[in-house]
Amino acid sequence: MNSLELTLTGANVLLPGEGVSRAELTIAEGTIQSDRAGRQIDLSGYLILPGIIDLHGDGFERHIAPRRGAMKQMAEGILSVEAELAANGITTAVLAQFHSWEGGVRGPEFAGQVFDAIAAVRDDVVTQLIPQLRFETHMLDDYDGLPERIADWQVPYVVLNDHLPHDRLAEGRKPPRLTGQALKAGRNPEVHFEMLKAMHNRSAEVPAALDSLCTVLANRGIRLGSHDDTTPQDRAEWRERGVMISEFPETLEAAECARAGGDHIILGSPNVVRGGSHKGNASAVDLISMGLCDALASDYHYPSPRRAALMLVKSGLLDIASAWALVSSGPARVLGLKDRGTLQPGYRADLVILDATTHKVAATLSGGCVSYMSGSIATRFLS
Repeated sequence: MNSLELTLTGANVLLPGEGVSRAELTIAEGTIQSDRAGRQIDLSGYLILPGIIDLHGDGFERHIAPRRGAMKQMAEGILSVEAELAANGITTAVLAQFHSWEGGVRGPEFAGQVFDAIAAVRDDVVTQLIPQLRFETHMLDDYDGLPERIADWQVPYVVLNDHLPHDRLAEGRKPPRLTGQALKAGRNPEVHFEMLKAMHNRSAEVPAALDSLCTVLANRGIRLGSHDDTTPQDRAEWRERGVMISEFPETLEAAECARAGGDHIILGSPNVVRGGSHKGNASAVDLISMGLCDALASDYHYPSPRRAALMLVKSGLLDIASAWALVSSGPARVLGLKDRGTLQPGYRADLVILDATTHKVAATLSGGCVSYMSGSIATRFLS
């Protein structure tokens, strides 16, 4: 795609090491430039920030499967996802797809379809889409050949989950919502319950299987994360396997262990926006105030990264540079993306333009190409 060649003037710009100030910003050949180039556009009344890097989100599910069996053209759903991402200032997005016993849109077969669709539209989208596999650790029969499937799917980032309701299963009791979950997966509820019990009963086999899997994936350069760490022991065990990203730690103790071990900590933006976890876990705001956060992710709601960063500023907890780093340069470091995250010469021209008064997204550019533009700002670009 052809990128724009423009010099943006009159706006307040968040520049590295300088905070927000009135400055010019030039983009050409898909990157930030140090010298003026192209046509000048007056963006007085707007705020230019680095594009948001969302390093974990599953909000795309509603686009690719709005109703069971309703979405036959998967690629069209991914294009719809990009539109929502861009409208929320997101220029790089990790699409977190389950490989889970839950089945349906979270089942293994569906995961392959999603990854194939992401690859199919890669040349048709402006936003960079990065596939992530969320693998349920107790699916022991699926370990064999999994590294090869991950390679075929071109997945660079794997997160390891365990969502089995172990407490209920250990007591032989059916977990809540089992019938609805089973029917959603196309299974008989009793068959589904027996499957869950069988996986739970093989829990002792999981650690050795994980040791082997993580070794193979780490040796192949796959980025590895754990999900919902609860105890320091959980985090320490993951670290020993080379799993250096802690997604959404549920307790202060787990987050402190991650920080002490030099691991990356990802928290959910909705937790910040809501003022707490909807599950009663550790408050993201509290963890941020203690320096226990490297990046905020959309989790399940794409508007939340922008809103969370701005709320942290409004509350006085962080200044704009520190707050916005949690959705830009911080995620870039976690993902090892050394060409984006700040507005400095040579970096990708990934930026979001906000109305300086309302802080609504007016335009989003990824790699110097427009992915979203709305309202009166369009007349400035077109005139």
